[in-house]
Amino acid sequence: MDHERVLRDVTARLPTASTVPEACQWTAAALARHTPATATILLRVHDRLRCVAATGAWQVFSHVPATTDGTPAHHRPEPSVVRRVYASGETAAVPDVAADPDYLPVRPDVTAELCVPVRDPDGHPIGVLDLQWSEPVGLTPWRETAERLADRLGARIAALGGPPAESRSEKLLRHAAAFTAAPTDWDLTTAAIAAARDVSALAAAVLVLTGRRGPRLNAPTDTPGELEARIRAELGEAGPVALDRMIDRAHRYGSAYTLGEAGHPPTEEYLPLTRAGARTLVAVPVGTPTAGGVLLVADERLLRPDPTTVNLIELLAGQAWTCRDRLRTLARLREQANSDPLTGLRHTGPFGQRIASATPGRTALLAIDVDGFKDVNDTYGHQAGDRLLVGLARALEGALRQGDELYRTGGDEFVAVIEVSRPEEAVRIAERLTEAARRTGRTISVGVALPRPGETPERTLHRADQALYAVKRHGRDGIHLSAA
Repeated sequence: MDHERVLRDVTARLPTASTVPEACQWTAAALARHTPATATILLRVHDRLRCVAATGAWQVFSHVPATTDGTPAHHRPEPSVVRRVYASGETAAVPDVAADPDYLPVRPDVTAELCVPVRDPDGHPIGVLDLQWSEPVGLTPWRETAERLADRLGARIAALGGPPAESRSEKLLRHAAAFTAAPTDWDLTTAAIAAARDVSALAAAVLVLTGRRGPRLNAPTDTPGELEARIRAELGEAGPVALDRMIDRAHRYGSAYTLGEAGHPPTEEYLPLTRAGARTLVAVPVGTPTAGGVLLVADERLLRPDPTTVNLIELLAGQAWTCRDRLRTLARLREQANSDPLTGLRHTGPFGQRIASATPGRTALLAIDVDGFKDVNDTYGHQAGDRLLVGLARALEGALRQGDELYRTGGDEFVAVIEVSRPEEAVRIAERLTEAARRTGRTISVGVALPRPGETPERTLHRADQALYAVKRHGRDGIHLSAA
């Protein structure tokens, strides 16, 4: 193999390439004339190494994560030689791919791989050139050739302005993935606002959502720019009626955007935005008219948004709302899983988590048992027993203070978890509970215990139960405080 000839042939057309993809595609195609290897060129685009050109395989990877920075361990992608070379800037010559745990399979018959970094003139990696063979090959001469070729390709890419910009479809995919991965409403809103700014290339984005207490602005997801700060101030000053009118307009007539024409007044609904200095505006309805809102994306510059970009914002808004519904559904299912279906009180799962955080000397556990509950079930039936438990649960909840918690831990067994400054305060709360029970026509027995230093939550609960049994032994309808 005449490697000097390979270099000449492969790089002959590079100076005439007018785009980065063209330079990469010529390079891969020319390499294919000199070697049966699979040739792939991947360049850094945003957070991915994207395949710009390839030849010699039935299928190649569209992209490979450039790094795992900030990615949770359980979501991290499989390692790869490509990512290793990009991250280190060092060539990888792999004579036996079966012995390299980072090998990414492209063809079933590959035996050897050579991956070299593509650098800009300053020596910074901007991508990789990857070659894979399925027949015996001398990697040493190919290594020098591939490195020299990658350097020439990197210089041409730099001369053409660097790796290609992220396409609209790539942006859409990235933001949609961020929506799907958002674990909370806050994270989802943050991702939606970032997506609106990124896709529109406009400076400010705010989300106005309807709610039980009227329309509201999303809380700032980061430090707002000057325009966004002014928009927030004006919308806050305008009040809920004006916000409702914006939402109604968006859902009644659909998305709208400015034409970038000077001298034309806005409709009355958007006057607060123009007072804030917005001259360009995209307004997109979000969700439903009764439970959704409007996404407002604005800029101080006088621009005409691309209609296709507006469509992308609509698509992202719809995706964000779908993900919001998913988060709400999951939260509701978790709440149902953690709640007693009869009384609506939380039960043993969340109770175990709560008492695990008990503070010695301050978190009191009140073990509660309904006196004579078995007689009610035996005499009047289980439906009557259920009605008794529901009514008693509401009465006990009403007797507790704000922040106190009540759990149903068994058939007629409850536990209240309260924060107190001294044991006497816990006893007073227990007395309020017994009074509340009497007003329903029933009585309860209550055992009280406060965690001791170094004591496990389970042991504290056991002492509360023992105090409860002491009340039962002495006639029921009473309170007993476990010794400190």
